[in-house]
Amino acid sequence: MEIENTQESRVLAKSDPEITLKQHIDDCLLICEQLQQCIPNLPIDNPELFWQILRTCIIFHDMGKAHKEFQKLLRKIRNEWYGQRHELFSLHFINELNLNDYQKELVFFTILGHHKDLPILYDFAYTNYRTDDFDSDLSFNDECDKIDEVAIWSIAKEFGYNHTPQKDFDIYKLLRTETRNNTVVIEKLSLLKTLLVGAMKQCDHLASGGIHHLQMIEQKDFSFLYKYPLYQHQEKASETIGNVILTAPTGSGKTETSFLWLKKQIETKGQGRIFYILPYTASINAMYERLNEDIQSTNNKVGMIHSKLAQYIENKMAEDTSAVGEAEKKQLTEDFKTLVTPVKIATPFQLLKNIFGLKGFEKGMFEWAGGYFIFDEIHAYDARVFAQIIVLLKFVTQYLNVSVHIMTATLPSFMKREIESAIGEYTSIVADKKLYELFTRHKIILQEGLLIDSISKIQEDIDNGKKVLVVCNTVEQSQDVYNSLETNCKVLLHGSFNSNDRFVKENALKSDDIKLLVGTQAIEVSLDIDYDVIYTEPAPLDALIQRFGRVNRKRKKGICPCYVYKEQNEKDKFIYKDENIINRTIQILQNIEKTNRGIIKEYEMQKAIDFVYPDWNEDNKKDFNDTKNYLTYAINNELKPLEYSQEREDDYYKQFDGIKVLPISLVRNYQNYYMNKQFIKADGLLLSIRESRFVGMIRNEEIERTHFAYESEKTKKLFEKSVFIIKRKYDSELGLLINETDLGIENNFD
Repeated sequence: MEIENTQESRVLAKSDPEITLKQHIDDCLLICEQLQQCIPNLPIDNPELFWQILRTCIIFHDMGKAHKEFQKLLRKIRNEWYGQRHELFSLHFINELNLNDYQKELVFFTILGHHKDLPILYDFAYTNYRTDDFDSDLSFNDECDKIDEVAIWSIAKEFGYNHTPQKDFDIYKLLRTETRNNTVVIEKLSLLKTLLVGAMKQCDHLASGGIHHLQMIEQKDFSFLYKYPLYQHQEKASETIGNVILTAPTGSGKTETSFLWLKKQIETKGQGRIFYILPYTASINAMYERLNEDIQSTNNKVGMIHSKLAQYIENKMAEDTSAVGEAEKKQLTEDFKTLVTPVKIATPFQLLKNIFGLKGFEKGMFEWAGGYFIFDEIHAYDARVFAQIIVLLKFVTQYLNVSVHIMTATLPSFMKREIESAIGEYTSIVADKKLYELFTRHKIILQEGLLIDSISKIQEDIDNGKKVLVVCNTVEQSQDVYNSLETNCKVLLHGSFNSNDRFVKENALKSDDIKLLVGTQAIEVSLDIDYDVIYTEPAPLDALIQRFGRVNRKRKKGICPCYVYKEQNEKDKFIYKDENIINRTIQILQNIEKTNRGIIKEYEMQKAIDFVYPDWNEDNKKDFNDTKNYLTYAINNELKPLEYSQEREDDYYKQFDGIKVLPISLVRNYQNYYMNKQFIKADGLLLSIRESRFVGMIRNEEIERTHFAYESEKTKKLFEKSVFIIKRKYDSELGLLINETDLGIENNFD
């Protein structure tokens, strides 16, 4: 193979397509320059030195690829590379740079960690390059002699670097020292190393992904905030610098308030990446669409991160009549996940990955640095997740110079005190009493007995032309109620639909034609729907307030009735395990009926919430304290850059109480998608069931594992995926019918 013989072109950094080392360095430096603008408020003493060190790391991080055997590998020529690590050979050149010991240590560490973690590199050096009384097949310094140094220093000189030849150094001893001296991220030097590694990885990954431009939020992006006169709490937020806790009623423009605050922060402090945090996937999808519409820009400024992102993009693309290829879908997914967009909407779980120390957490922490966190619906989390959020808030505000805006309509005082303790100094913003009075729109009507016994009453409202919302506590109950009510324009929404069918239903709800929505807790958050009346089974007060918020949302219907049934179904106790909370909720609702004729005064809800939730109950308090103490200990004693803990990763994933299964009736569809490599569509057929239910059903052979395979056209290799098949009926209108067996047909598993 003939290779053009210039110093610049004869060293490759990538193959398929071939990219020269010089071009890759230029691409990385382009990203670096933009990062300096996007993330200017680093929590370090000398930002100028940080960017100088990072530039050196970028220029030299891949110099080890000039090893002649690695170049053969890239060109697909027979070679004797032996699986060595190019980043170790890059250190040979750093050793010859005119850097002081402190700078050299930072560059060594950053380049070491731009692909593999320290233990892996240490083990490799221990096995292959150790010189003390050890007979190895490889010699690190002999291997360095196989590097095209003339080409490398020619490239380096173009960037202003010269060298002084040094004695050979012992790579094994260097790695041993780096591993022994590595400390937790909360220590000053270690935090600096973490941010350097994160920035280096971002530059390398973005450049390798063909990304050349990072978006920034601009003042014109906030123009949507001034369509209507501002409320008093919005005015105050627009003038406040620093952390904020906002309390305001549902529907009073809390999202706009947070962006008014954000505008002030960026005007005052400068750029930073923005994370808008919501509890549920459905909430995130809705907020993404809303903000993307509000922020009118030729370039996409809003992205999102959640576990079903690829499926969301697949479904959105399916709505568009223009053909969009797999490459475009993949690129869009990656753009959402990377630093490209300045605003990201996420669940807290996507952020918590970083403080649990999952692989690559350094990239996430760098992106957080000097950024802005907006927490919406902070009340919605259980004791364990809330504890993790508290630890996250304390970490990012104390160590990463993050500013936070936290908002809620219904936050118990004992939870607010935990937030106050975590974030330190903050401004409290509360909507004024006049506004709360304007939001008087609901009337409580308590009902005896079970909701299912009032079908005729609910049907009467439907027949009279009202838009009716019915909320049940379990999937099975919602299915029964839905089947019992008659109208041509009705939707059922709960957690036992696959994502494909759920997407269709959420789209249908955007239409005013829907006269009946029956659902579970799935309707409590961020669905922009407006109904005339609600019938709901008993639930904790904060959940009921969220449910009521879907009725008379725009406050144009006077006072609307909210029927709450006192009696629980037997299975409700698996959903709301603390009966005391339900009993106190009913008690406070009876009091509202007695004193206010059932009219809900929004400004009185804080007292009501504190009555229902005086503190965590004993079990929840233990969960909260245990989780908080465990995660705090892990951060203070175990979380180190370039060291990843399988135990902490397992602990992170254990908290998700759901296992994906495929209904037996969808096996053929799944198999067709999978064989045609439409993997996102295939995964869109899966749905979650509780782990406890999964265990019982697998014991009874009602769930079994099967395997799907496809052959790669390029390599002819066979790829296989294992899926759990559940022998229960599934209906796109009703969801999973957990009590109805479906044995499928004999050749379903072919």
